[in-house]
Amino acid sequence: MKNVPLAIDVVEAKASRIDSVDFENLIFGNVFADHMMECDFKDGQWQNPVIKPYGPIQLDPSAKVFHYGQAIFEGMKAFKDDEDQVWLFRPEANIERFNISSKRLAIPEFPKEVFLEGLKTLLNLDRDWIKKGFGNSLYIRPFVIATEPGVSASPSKTYKFMIICSPAKAYYSGEVRVFFADKYSRAADGGVGYAKAAGNYGAQFYPTNLAKEQGYQQIVWTDASTHEYLEEAGTMNIFFRVGEKLLTAPTSDRILDGVTRRSVIALAEEYNIPVEVRRVKVAEIVEAAKKGELKEIFGAGTAATINPVKGFGNKGEKFELQDQEDSYATFFKKKLMEIQYNKAEDKFGWRMLVEKD
Repeated sequence: MKNVPLAIDVVEAKASRIDSVDFENLIFGNVFADHMMECDFKDGQWQNPVIKPYGPIQLDPSAKVFHYGQAIFEGMKAFKDDEDQVWLFRPEANIERFNISSKRLAIPEFPKEVFLEGLKTLLNLDRDWIKKGFGNSLYIRPFVIATEPGVSASPSKTYKFMIICSPAKAYYSGEVRVFFADKYSRAADGGVGYAKAAGNYGAQFYPTNLAKEQGYQQIVWTDASTHEYLEEAGTMNIFFRVGEKLLTAPTSDRILDGVTRRSVIALAEEYNIPVEVRRVKVAEIVEAAKKGELKEIFGAGTAATINPVKGFGNKGEKFELQDQEDSYATFFKKKLMEIQYNKAEDKFGWRMLVEKD
C-alpha cells in the first residue's frame, strides 16, 4: 500500500462557533470544535487528507459500518499550559493502538506520520478551543468506519478516517460506585476486547443500564469463563489498593492496553509504590474490603484520567470505601496532570509539543 503524501488540504471555517459555547458548563462530548479531519481509503490506498469545517457526512444506507460494525476509535487529549503552548500526551501510543484495533477489524492501518501531521494541523486551527487550567482539555476522537455500499458479509473495500475534537472538563461528576459483573461479559478469549471496537461499547450499554437501576454508575467486568477475576471497568482500566499495594489485571486479548494505565504503572514504579500486575480475584477484593484492607479502587482512562470509586457491589453485598489522606488516586492524578499541563519535569518523554504553524 502506498503512503499518503503529507500535503494536507485545509479549508477553514468562514466563522468560528466558539463564542456560542459555555466553557464553564460543558457536557462531555456534546460540543465540537470548528474543524475536523477526513481521509478516505479507496482503490487500495489512503487518499489525500482534508481538514474542513465540522459538519455532517453523507453515507449510503447500505454502508458496511451499519451492517457489520467495522468501526474503531481512539481517545486522546490536548492540553494548554500557562504560556499558551499546546501539548499532546503520549500520542504515538494512541496511534499504535489505533492501528492494532484496525488490524483486528480488518481495516487498513492509517499512516502514523499522516495521523500526527494532520492532528497537529487540526489543533493549530482550533487552538482557541483548548482552554488553560487543570481539568480543561480538548478531547480528540479519531475513528474509522467502513463506507462501501453493500450488505454482503465481507470486509469493506472503502473506509473513512476522521478526527473530531470536543472541549472537555472533568468526565465524571459526583460519586462513582461500581458493580462486579457476575452474568454479562465484555469480552472473551480470542475476541476483540483489546481493540477499541465500537461494538465493545455498544454491547455493554444494556448491562450497564441494569447496574444503574441498582444505583451503580459503572460495571467492573470479570472474566467471561468463570466471573472470578476482575478485569476492566466500563470505560476505564481498574486499579485496587490493598494495604499499600496496587493491583491491576494484566492486558490480554480481553483487556484494553490503556495508555493511562501504562502511565500509572510507570509512575508507581518511579515513586516506589508496590504494584502487582496479575489476575485479581473477586473473592480477594471482597475479603480485603471485609477486613478493612481495601483502601481504594480507581479507574484510569483518557476521558476520566483517574476516577476514584466510592463503593462496589457484588452478589447482593455492598461495600463503601473510606477517603484516604494519602490517596493513591489523588497522587497519580496530580502527577499525570502536572506532566500533561507542562507543570513538572517529564522524565518519561510523554509530552509532545504542538508547535505553532
